[in-house]
Amino acid sequence: MHVVKKIEIIANSFELAKILDRLDKSGVHNHAVIRNVAGKGLRGTTEDLDMTMLDNVYILAFCMPEELKRVVENIKPLLNKFGGTCYVSDVMEIRSVRCVASM
Repeated sequence: MHVVKKIEIIANSFELAKILDRLDKSGVHNHAVIRNVAGKGLRGTTEDLDMTMLDNVYILAFCMPEELKRVVENIKPLLNKFGGTCYVSDVMEIRSVRCVASM
């Protein structure tokens, strides 16, 4: 087990490609995307049941602690310009290199 940084981004789906590009350029090449995210924030309730281009997305990614500064430098200007929020927290990664088939 080792400590990694968990990056959670909630933003407009229209900006998804730009955000993923910035993550990739920051060295974060793996991520998960959950589309059509609804919730309540500073601007009130967000619920786009019509599934338009204005739907929100939730992006989950992980990076090594030493990579975080570069991620923030690349993501923050984009979120400041187009909106969205980003949370970073410490989590423990458990890597299993033992294949079930080899047991």
